[in-house]
Amino acid sequence: MFDRVRYLLLQVRNADDPMRENELQCFVRALRASPGQIRVFDLLTGCPTPSELETIDVVLLGGSGHYSATSTGPWIENALDAMRELHRLRQPTFASCWGFQAMARALGGRVVNDLSRAEVGTHQLKLTAAGLDDPIFGPLGETFDGQMGHEDVVDELPPGAVLLASSEKTAHQAYRLPDAPIYCTQFHPELSCADLRKRLETYPEYIERISGLPPEQFPEMIRETPETEKLLPRFVEWALSCA
Repeated sequence: MFDRVRYLLLQVRNADDPMRENELQCFVRALRASPGQIRVFDLLTGCPTPSELETIDVVLLGGSGHYSATSTGPWIENALDAMRELHRLRQPTFASCWGFQAMARALGGRVVNDLSRAEVGTHQLKLTAAGLDDPIFGPLGETFDGQMGHEDVVDELPPGAVLLASSEKTAHQAYRLPDAPIYCTQFHPELSCADLRKRLETYPEYIERISGLPPEQFPEMIRETPETEKLLPRFVEWALSCA
């Protein structure tokens, strides 16, 4: 079934960002897809049209490299319009990290930059009661690990959003929208331990700024998250069954 799914990965990355291609490969691996199944559209250049979205089964969003969901300017307004269009069309969407924040802001939530709540590395999360009852998150059990790398946080969820998971530092780690097949996570279910290590090797300044540790000491804070990596395939199976 998965080999026929048509994906669209919405990115916010500079053309010379080495993680531009790497992010695509991470989603390919996590979804057990072929590269040809995932088209890429960069939101720095505009928005996909409704007709383009009609040819897609599932939309994916991930990190952003050098861009913040708290930004101002034409590009972020276009990106937020794209989030609103996904919601209006009830497009099956899984958004992580920057996508989690952008979706929240677009639909009336509040995103702030707060280093006191920033997280990097592998962190433990806890499901809410709604998370335990959720078909996508419930199989994780009460606690699970997630790969992290963020300074911005969702301070207020969009109206009506259902909180699914929290961490010790960040209350809002995952939510779903009750009126559309859209799930959003602050953590990265598309990243393995090796994927996160590679990303942090590309942005080493992130480690010291958030963790206070020199990069050479950081690998001990990263561990495998095999159960969390099952979230994306489980979401796709659920979204297709509901279509």
